[in-house]
Amino acid sequence: MAVAGEKKVLLIFIQADSGVDGAASLDSASARRSLFSSLKDTALSNIIRRAQFAIPPLALMILSSQKVAGVSQTICDLRFEKLPLDQHWDMAGISVQTGAVKPAFELARALRSRGIKVVLGGPYVTIFPDQCRDHADALVIGEADDIWCEVQEDLRSGALKPEYRVASFPDLSIDRIVDKSALDIQSYFTTNVVQTTRGCPYSCDFCNVHVMNGHRLRQRSIPAILREVETFLKEDKRIFFFLDDTVNADEQYAEQLFRELEPFKIKWVGQATTALGEKPRLLDAFVRSGCGALLIGIESLTDGSNHAHKKFHNPAARQVECIKQIRQAGLCVYGSFIYGLDEDTLELPAKLEYFIEETGVDVPGINLLRPIPGTGVFNRLAQEGRLLHSPDDHDAFKFSWGQEMLYKPQRIPLQEFIPSYTALTSRVFTVQNAVKRAARAPRLRSAVLMFNLLYVHMYGMARKDLTRQLGGMCENKVQS
Repeated sequence: MAVAGEKKVLLIFIQADSGVDGAASLDSASARRSLFSSLKDTALSNIIRRAQFAIPPLALMILSSQKVAGVSQTICDLRFEKLPLDQHWDMAGISVQTGAVKPAFELARALRSRGIKVVLGGPYVTIFPDQCRDHADALVIGEADDIWCEVQEDLRSGALKPEYRVASFPDLSIDRIVDKSALDIQSYFTTNVVQTTRGCPYSCDFCNVHVMNGHRLRQRSIPAILREVETFLKEDKRIFFFLDDTVNADEQYAEQLFRELEPFKIKWVGQATTALGEKPRLLDAFVRSGCGALLIGIESLTDGSNHAHKKFHNPAARQVECIKQIRQAGLCVYGSFIYGLDEDTLELPAKLEYFIEETGVDVPGINLLRPIPGTGVFNRLAQEGRLLHSPDDHDAFKFSWGQEMLYKPQRIPLQEFIPSYTALTSRVFTVQNAVKRAARAPRLRSAVLMFNLLYVHMYGMARKDLTRQLGGMCENKVQS
C-alpha cells in the first residue's frame, strides 16, 4: 500500500527479442505462418523462459535492496508481466543490455512521455554513455551498489542529477543485504541467485565482463554469502544459481566457500573453466556442497583459435580429460562452443562432433561468434571491415540463438560457413541424441532431456533463419 508522499520507483527488466529470453524467428514473415507453428513457438518460448533461464535479474534485486526512507521500489519483469501503468510511478530504472538497446530506448521514450523520470544503467550505458544521454533523465554509469541510494535520495528531494558515475569498483567485502521483497517469487524457476565474486582475470576478446567489471577478482566475504543462502532458503528452497562468470577463478576461496556450504544441503549450478577437472580437492568440494551441473566455456578445440581471441586458460590438449573428470565426479556439463573463430576451418565441425561424443558433454551449445559492441573483437572486426552491419548500429548486434551471421569469418567464406554450421547443428541436435544424452547423464536426467529437446527446436529455427540470410546474400550478389 502506498504511503502518502512516498516516491515510487519501478525497476524494469526488458527481454531480448530472441535467444535466452525465448525462441523467436528473426524473419518477420514468420509471423504469418500457420496457426499451429505460431502456437508451438509461443508455447516453447514460454517453456524456455520459465524452465530454462527464468531466474530473476540479480542487478535489479541488488538495487531494490538499497533502501531509502520515503522511496518504495518494485521490480517489473517484462518476460512475465505487463507494465503496471495503471499506477503512478515517479521514476523508472531500466537496465540496458547490449542485446536490447532499441526496445530499452523505445520504452524510455514512452515512459518519459507520461511524465515518468527515467534512469538508464547497465552494461550498455556503462560502455556507451554518450549514446544514451538523449534517452534518459539520468544515467548510472558503472556498478551501482554504492550510488543507488544517492539516486533515490535525489529523486525524493526533486534534485535528480543527469549523471551518476562510479568513481571506483564497489568493495564487495562490505556486507550488502540482498532481499527478494520486490520480486514475484512464483514467476521464476528459482529466485536463489547468488554472486560471490565480480571481475574476471582473463581477457577473452569476445567477452565484455572484464570491460565492465575489471580484471581484478573482487570477493564477497564468505560469512555474508552463508547468511544470504540461509535467508534465501526461508523463502525459496529450490535450486541455487551461482552467477559468477568463473566460480572457480580463485581456487582457495571457492574451496573454502563450498566446504562451508555443505551443511546447508542445497542443490546448485554455476559456471566454471575446464581447469576444474585438474583440481580434485576443489571438484570434491563442488560435489559435496550440492553442485549438479556446470556451464563450461570450451569455445574452440584448437589453441590457435582460442589464442587468436586471447583465451589462453584452457589448453586444447587437456580439454578432453578435464571434461571427463568433471563428469566422472558426477556433475553434468553444459559445454559451450563457438564455431567461426579466426583460426577455425571447415575441419572443425567433425572434430567438434567427435569431442562431444568422446567426452559425453551432456548439453552442447554450439554458438556463432557474436561481436558485442565495446569488446576487443568488435573493434577489431570493425577495423578489418568484417562486420556485416554498420559498427554504429549497435542494436543490429543483438543476441540470437545462432540465427544470424554478424561478421565474415577469417578463414571460411560465408557461402561455405553457413551450410557447414547448419549441417553441424542438424547432426548434433536430434531427438535421438537428446534421449541418448539424457540416458547417460550422471544426474539431472530430466533437465538434460528438456534442454536437448528444446535445442532441437531452437537450432532448427536457427537453421531456417540462417538459410534465409544466405539466400538474401546470394540474391544481392546476383543483382549487384
